[in-house]
Amino acid sequence: MKKILVGIFFFYSLISYAQSDHTKVVLSDITEKVKNNYIDKDAYKKVDSLFQNESKKGTFNNLSKKDFAAFLTQKLRATIKDEHFFVKYLENYSSENPHNEKEREKENNFHNSLENFGFENVKRLEGNVGYINFKGFATAESSEKTLAAAMNFVANTNSLIIDLRENGGGDNEMLLLFCSYFFDKKTDLYTTYFRNKDKTVLNSTQSQVSGQKYLHKNIIILTSKKSFSAAEGLAYFLQEYKLAEVIGEKTGGAANPVDHFIIQNQYLLLVPAGEITSSISHKNWEHIGVIPDQEVEAEDALKVAYIRILKNILKAGTKTDLSIPEIKNLINKLEQ
Repeated sequence: MKKILVGIFFFYSLISYAQSDHTKVVLSDITEKVKNNYIDKDAYKKVDSLFQNESKKGTFNNLSKKDFAAFLTQKLRATIKDEHFFVKYLENYSSENPHNEKEREKENNFHNSLENFGFENVKRLEGNVGYINFKGFATAESSEKTLAAAMNFVANTNSLIIDLRENGGGDNEMLLLFCSYFFDKKTDLYTTYFRNKDKTVLNSTQSQVSGQKYLHKNIIILTSKKSFSAAEGLAYFLQEYKLAEVIGEKTGGAANPVDHFIIQNQYLLLVPAGEITSSISHKNWEHIGVIPDQEVEAEDALKVAYIRILKNILKAGTKTDLSIPEIKNLINKLEQ
């Protein structure tokens, strides 16, 4: 019996040692990726110190791989103060398949299509006001037709509300494509410096788009604390160029674009590898967020924006589907 117990103890000791060894390799790999790619070249020192301290405390010992990834995400964000850091456990990932990345992209596009590429709904509100509820930036290539359809739908409205209150960001090219609908000509919006490549990229809008552009009209963007990354970019640049007002809450403050890495064929690591610089202000919204023109609770932002637009319609004498008394009555109802 003692031999059996000793054997069991030895077996579990081997498992524990193997897990510990594997964890060290993963942590070392992540530290190296941060060192070589993060926009702040010294941030890896904080990461190394973090991992060493947590390892000494035995924090990682009993975590599942999924919980391990979630813990690393939380700690990296808190330690480096950059919400773009992300670690995810990849179940059944295999780098041996040469078509792996293409298959992954195809699968992502399929799942994004099930959510209509982020376009939750598009409608016309009374008073001929367009409304787009947009929840995420999928790739520009996959989203182009849906974006064009959305913009064509609101093309004849007098004013537009773009709701980004639940938008967590996404693809940079999609950000530029969406911005392109509000600029009458190609415009250099910002540069992105990538430290790992020592390269600066100019990011510009497109002069031509698939749908109808929305030019010289009243636009309001709704934001919340959840508005993040590319969603912040859309609000930031349209506000900066005085093409839109922003109503809602100050946004999350995540401007640095990411690069992705596969760690030990088991984890996806996102590292903010670039720094955006606006062509106008020579700044960005990192750690600051987009500051609304009118700051209100996120849940009230749509009502406040709608009332603001209706009052502007009355002031400008803009022709809509409603008479002046009907617009006044609608405003009174909304304000109650």
